[in-house]
Amino acid sequence: MTSRRPRDNSIALSAFTETKADIDAMLARLQSLSDEHFEANPDDINWGDVGTLRHYASQLRQITDSAFSEGEHAND
Repeated sequence: MTSRRPRDNSIALSAFTETKADIDAMLARLQSLSDEHFEANPDDINWGDVGTLRHYASQLRQITDSAFSEGEHAND
């Protein structure tokens, strides 16, 4: 029987931590933009603004469905 050496995962851990920091920064920016109503003036809202916001929501739904095994990523 061959024994395995413990694997050094420090490079993977570093990459994971760096990517998580990138995601955290993106989420913070999105939250800030949402807090400012996506910089939309209520008097100037048009269907193009609705379409843009729905596109953002669709992209985020794909991410959350994947992360939480929901929607098309659900485990039946």
